[in-house]
Amino acid sequence: MLLKHGSDHHQLALGHMKPGDTVKLHALHRASPLLRRRLRDLGVTEGSVLKVLRLGPFGGPLTFECVGQHIGIRRNEANRMEVAPL
Repeated sequence: MLLKHGSDHHQLALGHMKPGDTVKLHALHRASPLLRRRLRDLGVTEGSVLKVLRLGPFGGPLTFECVGQHIGIRRNEANRMEVAPL
């Protein structure tokens, strides 16, 4: 899923990445406030590099690595996080 952001930038939703993809987190403003706070507490902020590790079956959770930690989030929340491929 492409998310338009400005005239020359196209951002992608984290939930549409595949295992093995490495991306840079661009924006969290569409994610729920609780998720934003928990991610910040874990050191995941805008500009962080994320590596997608696993996608749960049937739209299950997405697991990514950031700052040496494995973090799992709901796919619908991952779809609200804007990323840019590296």
